[in-house]
Amino acid sequence: MADDPVEVLKRWEDHGAVWHVESLTNERAVVQMCACTGEPVDRLESGDPALIAFLRERPSSEPPAPG
Repeated sequence: MADDPVEVLKRWEDHGAVWHVESLTNERAVVQMCACTGEPVDRLESGDPALIAFLRERPSSEPPAPG
């Protein structure tokens, strides 16, 4: 059984790495997973509705810029 994609992103972030949405539609999400330096390392692609909803609320592991 495959890992829950939301949990995959949370674990990625818990380990000090960053991620951000590359593309997001109602049917599919593509997330760029990067090292803590920001260099792309992997990509997560999924049609999981829970992931899509999560990413609509939080499109990046990085906090929003002030302002």
